[in-house]
Amino acid sequence: MSSPVVVKLGGSLLEDRDARTALLSAIVEASGGAGSLVLVHGGGKRIDAALSARGIPKRTQAGLRVTDAPTLEVVAAVLGTVNRELVDEIAALGAPASGVASPWILRAATHPPVDGVALGHVGRITGVDLAALDALRAASPVAVLAPLGAGPDGGALNVNAESAAAAVAAAVGARRLVFLTDVEGVADAGGRRIERLDPASAQRLLQISAVSGGMRPKLEACLSAAAAGVREIVIAGPRRQREALAGGRGGTHVVAA
Repeated sequence: MSSPVVVKLGGSLLEDRDARTALLSAIVEASGGAGSLVLVHGGGKRIDAALSARGIPKRTQAGLRVTDAPTLEVVAAVLGTVNRELVDEIAALGAPASGVASPWILRAATHPPVDGVALGHVGRITGVDLAALDALRAASPVAVLAPLGAGPDGGALNVNAESAAAAVAAAVGARRLVFLTDVEGVADAGGRRIERLDPASAQRLLQISAVSGGMRPKLEACLSAAAAGVREIVIAGPRRQREALAGGRGGTHVVAA
């Protein structure tokens, strides 16, 4: 099976129907034969809303969602709904899609406490079941994957979607990893978009806190993917997403060296 494009989609892009439809149309255009594209999605904003509706407080630590048993139940349910919606919308746009929203493909270890705070059912990805992923990819041009990992006891763990996309890209030898976001790539301390980053430059940005919020896990995932051999990684905002999906030079490129 050929090397696919791996795409991570989440955040506000999932909640804006028009923007999501435009992106999914570009994803369909970028797909080809069986297994040509893997889409990893999040669902954070919808999870927040579902927790609020059930009276469950949102708790985070260092950007990670503290996930007790009731929270995990909500996370799994929302991710399942998002996964089915994306599969149906992609199919309606002309590309059959196969989805997985269960801990079938990603393997994870329980995340250790952060600054003394236990995170509960949160995982760090330790591996990808490549045979299972290949079976999913063989079924259709687009495979849609939710970020749930199987822990040491087989139970579900909530894992970071950016980390999931990086791990999948490394496992399948992706020819390109694209993070679709609502900002136009990585900016320097002065707010100017950076066209190209090597790992050393990216590490400096993280160390001086020049990037914050949701861009930090994206950049950390880029570094992980680059270290694992993914040669072309792009963070692309709304104006450049279609170009990035088509293989152009849109967004910020993170290169291995």
